[in-house]
Amino acid sequence: MSQEIPYKIYLTEEEMPTAWYNMRADMKNKPAPLLNPGTHQPMAAEELYPVFCEELVKQELDDTTKFFEIPEEIRNFYKMYRPSPLVRAYCLEKKLDTPAKIYYKFEGNNTSGSHKLNSAIAQAYYAKKQGLKGVTTETGAGQWGTALSMACSYFDLDCKVYMVKVSYEQKPFRREVMRTYGASVTPSPSETTNVGRKILAAHPGTTGSLGCAISEAVEVAVSTPGYRYVLGSVLNQVLLHQSVIGLETKAALDKIGVKPDMIIGCAGGGSNLGGLIAPFMGEKLRGEADYRIIAVEPASCPSFTRGKYAYDFCDTGMVCPLAKMYTLGSDFIPAPNHAGGLRYHGMSSTLSQLYDDGFMEARSVKQTDVFEAAEMFARVEGILPAPESSHAIRAAIDEAMKCKETGEEKTIVFGLTGTGYFDLVAYEKFHNGEMSDYIPTDEELAASLSKLPKV
Repeated sequence: MSQEIPYKIYLTEEEMPTAWYNMRADMKNKPAPLLNPGTHQPMAAEELYPVFCEELVKQELDDTTKFFEIPEEIRNFYKMYRPSPLVRAYCLEKKLDTPAKIYYKFEGNNTSGSHKLNSAIAQAYYAKKQGLKGVTTETGAGQWGTALSMACSYFDLDCKVYMVKVSYEQKPFRREVMRTYGASVTPSPSETTNVGRKILAAHPGTTGSLGCAISEAVEVAVSTPGYRYVLGSVLNQVLLHQSVIGLETKAALDKIGVKPDMIIGCAGGGSNLGGLIAPFMGEKLRGEADYRIIAVEPASCPSFTRGKYAYDFCDTGMVCPLAKMYTLGSDFIPAPNHAGGLRYHGMSSTLSQLYDDGFMEARSVKQTDVFEAAEMFARVEGILPAPESSHAIRAAIDEAMKCKETGEEKTIVFGLTGTGYFDLVAYEKFHNGEMSDYIPTDEELAASLSKLPKV
């Protein structure tokens, strides 16, 4: 096959980003501030210091600084697995017989198997710099917990992970990777915390949610001297760190003279999506270029497409600050399907504001449709994709097929956030015809949303 553009477009180490890009600096309508759950007043930095590392709090609350220099120690760690490749999906294009040109940014070339390491190493670095003993966190499918355990091992920090119970049971090997890197892993909700016991009393036999796991991790962090809580998605600081994905993607596209028509990312809490779209959204916000930006979420946890834009607790135990976001209600616990990390009840405040302002669109997809796309991709592109990533693959295939119908030669870029080798139980259920497409009813969502705080 002859082609002008190679299968893989790499940047050199010298071309890697040296600063993270903060989308909020270019937003006319800034994300609504975090509120104190008791007073409903904007949270001051001093109120967040007992929970988060001080430098990360500064990044979290900064809506005006456009670029944050990436410390040299973090850049050196990045060089172990970055820059990651931008891949032209020639084989998928041929399989679909589409005139569309499809590219994907592959973030699975590291032991954690996902993009999560980009923020994990940054947060561990700032924790070590502050002189902390360790950190606590939650994890859904396990990618974030794995990445953080690796980062903490690198900086000799203790790492306590609360893993959503259904994932803890379905993904024992992901759990063992975390333990290999020195982390302790507890299924959530658990009997080890006050909030865990409270959740279990209210929801006996629950399979858990990210909201539950966040509550437990925060409780342990604030009650253990020398510890802080770190989060793998949702927060502004996390989107900031993940901007390396989009910055590299845009640099690679510029290198080959390609301008995409649409950028597609899977959406759970927003880390991958926010990171991938960052520089493109920046151009859009500044009026320099226009792109279709599409967020793809599971129909089983549809915060963008069926949620409400309102202030809500970030966790099920209602101990965290209130954030204005598209939410299904902090009491919402998704069905125990295999959407993995896309189980969170809310969406990043930054992305929620951009969506509400019309700068991006969203759609939800069913699990069996997601795995059909994942299987097709694996068979022709040679990578077994994570279920989360496969939501973006589904939408990319759908858009490419629309191009086939219309004859339009559009350029599609999507984020392949990681690999699915720890998700084979899900693939097994799909192949055996045992995978469900459960979608919450309007009544279930209304019941959860009725408990939103009155702000």
